[in-house]
Amino acid sequence: MKLLRVGPVGQEKPVAMDTAGNLRDIGEPEIDGAFLASGGVARVRDALERGDLPIVDAEGLRIGPPVARPGKIVCIGLNYSDHAAETGADLPAEPVVFMKAPNTVVGPYDEVLVPRGSVKTDWEVELAVVIGQTCRYLESREEALSKIAGYAVANDVSEREFQIERGGQWDKGKSCETFNPLGPWLVTADEVGDPQGLGMRLWVNGELRQNGHSENMVFDVAEIVRYLSRFMVLEPGDVINTGTPAGVAMGLPGRPYLRAGDVMELEIDGLGRQRQTVGQA
Repeated sequence: MKLLRVGPVGQEKPVAMDTAGNLRDIGEPEIDGAFLASGGVARVRDALERGDLPIVDAEGLRIGPPVARPGKIVCIGLNYSDHAAETGADLPAEPVVFMKAPNTVVGPYDEVLVPRGSVKTDWEVELAVVIGQTCRYLESREEALSKIAGYAVANDVSEREFQIERGGQWDKGKSCETFNPLGPWLVTADEVGDPQGLGMRLWVNGELRQNGHSENMVFDVAEIVRYLSRFMVLEPGDVINTGTPAGVAMGLPGRPYLRAGDVMELEIDGLGRQRQTVGQA
């Protein structure tokens, strides 16, 4: 099942997409942690199968992020061997963990802003995991996978100078406004199946820059969720960005960082496609 939120910023309406591609009003106030924790996915699935949900006229509607402001966004760095190689980093012995501010989340077609003073704004197509149940000291991979509500496409936009050259930790190069386009859909875990079986691609101005596959993660989705639960409580609605394959600007000849007017397009098999025009903050 695919869940999404449509409408103007701050006024998004939660809907489900049926097998014919129609949007259906799910009758819920939001797609958020409370919805996921209270069995909202099962309620909507049952109502959709019964044909109880009215069609929503989608023409001209903006698509927002599929999850309303997550409590936290946890990110895993250097989680693809080819990406670690292109940045000159050794493969990590344990997951590299950093955070992004929740207010970085925007819709999949919203504008991405180059921060003031930035000359090294970069792209990163990533598989996003959305937590559906509280995760605390999980013991097994199977338990970890059972806590996942679904998956989405994320663009972990990054400012490399702020991230690497300005001291401190990575967070300040990751938390600029608009730096986490998410969506278009939250695809439920049952529909996705194996999260390590997904191709992922990103284009800039029509040129293919990233062409990777989730099977090449250093730490797979099950291990990431299990591992994180040993250090923090993951709550329903939290988002985990699981890392990016090779092909970011930082690793390319000439380092073609983003400028106002550039267009990013990205997709992951079965999870939909994003498109963002780059503006200036």
